[in-house]
Amino acid sequence: MKNKGLWIRTLIILAITVAGIYLVFGPRRTPVASDFSWSGIKANLAENINLGLDLKGGSHLVMRVKTDDYLKTLTENNGQAALTTAQDAKLPATAYTVKAENGNYSVNLTLSDTSQQQAVLDEVKKKVDFSAWTQSSSGNDIVWSLPNQAQELMKRQAVDQALKIIESRINAFGVKEPTLQKHGAETSGQILLQMPGVDDPERVKKLIGAESNLSLAKIISPPNPSPVQTYPTKEAALQSIGGAETQTRKVYPYADRDEPSAAGNAKTDPAAKVNKYVVVEYPSVVDGSELREANAVSRTGSEGDYQISFSFKPAGAQKFGEWTGKNINNYMAVVLNGEVKSAAFIKSQIFDSGEISGKFTKTSAEDLALTLKSGALPAKIEYQEERTVGPSLGADSIKAGVEASLGGVAFVIVFMLFYYRGAGVNAVIALLLNMLLTMAALIVIKSTLTLPGIAGLILGIGMAVDSNVLIFERIREELRAGRSISDAIGLGFDRAFITIIDTHITTIISSTILYLYGSGPIRGFAVTLVLGLLINLFSAVFVSRTIFMWLLHRNAKMETISI
Repeated sequence: MKNKGLWIRTLIILAITVAGIYLVFGPRRTPVASDFSWSGIKANLAENINLGLDLKGGSHLVMRVKTDDYLKTLTENNGQAALTTAQDAKLPATAYTVKAENGNYSVNLTLSDTSQQQAVLDEVKKKVDFSAWTQSSSGNDIVWSLPNQAQELMKRQAVDQALKIIESRINAFGVKEPTLQKHGAETSGQILLQMPGVDDPERVKKLIGAESNLSLAKIISPPNPSPVQTYPTKEAALQSIGGAETQTRKVYPYADRDEPSAAGNAKTDPAAKVNKYVVVEYPSVVDGSELREANAVSRTGSEGDYQISFSFKPAGAQKFGEWTGKNINNYMAVVLNGEVKSAAFIKSQIFDSGEISGKFTKTSAEDLALTLKSGALPAKIEYQEERTVGPSLGADSIKAGVEASLGGVAFVIVFMLFYYRGAGVNAVIALLLNMLLTMAALIVIKSTLTLPGIAGLILGIGMAVDSNVLIFERIREELRAGRSISDAIGLGFDRAFITIIDTHITTIISSTILYLYGSGPIRGFAVTLVLGLLINLFSAVFVSRTIFMWLLHRNAKMETISI
């Protein structure tokens, strides 16, 4: 029975070792560098383990979500929605005003007949979310004010929403293992982004901060198939609606690319466009939040002739279908970020799809489609800090880390062999297995290895050696007390185990706290250290004891041991 248990232990060790070797040295997606230069080592590491910014090079960005702008926009939208809702119900609401002074946000809805106040409140409640606002009256106005506690909650929600949208855009862009998390104080609105391998962050920055405010609305134009009503200047467009924009009519620039200009023919030259202005009627029928899909599509196969096709979610498609059915023979504006990109003539009812034309390049069309799919940021962001770590600096970090690791391991091996002689071989085997399995575990959990992570790996090596020293010294004490070799080994492992568990648990608790409250590189240190400690319980205790058990199995009457 003892032999059976020994074989089971041996098979477990062999299976885990083979799995570790396969993970670290097995087949890879790309060819492995065949030389042993630092560039070759870095290539191997980069292929098997996700390297952090400090090892691989890349970009470090700290951005801030303008949460105050978010609250201002929310207040404005709620005011517009309240007025539109009341007027659609034929109730006496005449105008709205918003206030955003000294952090106090409020909406005032003016009524021409205060006797209808309750009817207005009941109607607005159905369609506008004022649940977090406090409601009061002032003269002919209904006033909704946003309490400070609700403001702070909404700001945090805006940052959380921005995090999700930025994550979606970064993942679609193809950055491998980015670090994206909140940064600084809870109320700062800051977000940290680290992108290993990205040494030119400009396109990523544009993609992250790109607006995707899409809306479809009616263009004020004669209801017939003649060219859309345009104006040569903004002033001329404003004069057509009384000299100023209103809450229901806005003036936007429109780049008409199908007419010739002094610069050339816009049909063949994307740079040649005629800037005009059109009047758009609000509120819009649908906006970007109701998109289901958006894709870049080439119309002719040429680089500068792409468009974006999009489709709506069911609720948006229903609204769009009803609206287009009522506006046949009118023009519809595709308004993107304050500019009319397309002016479509509605020939028949349309339900679930549309397109944005405008001579986009492949890259610009793909980026725009991506931002539309990910949704609009709740507020604009500003960049507060930017650093770029070059690949050569990352290679130097890897070189220094590898040299330190190999130097430390070499010193430990020499010391253990010199001081513990034959038993030192046992310790060396356990130590090398610990390193192998720690690297394999990093690959399995897809953790990112940073320079502090290498420090955690080296510290884990030290803890592994410490465990072997405790066990061997305990065995020596038992031998000096007159125990047999078999009893000394068994008691040595049993009595050292409690101390090993104690030191490991306290270190793991400390590392867990570092992981929970630390930033990316500090987390890397904590992860590698915890993995090394957990694996050490297997390598320094289970594996080392199995090796001693094999020695006793081969020579049950052993009278001396090299320790």
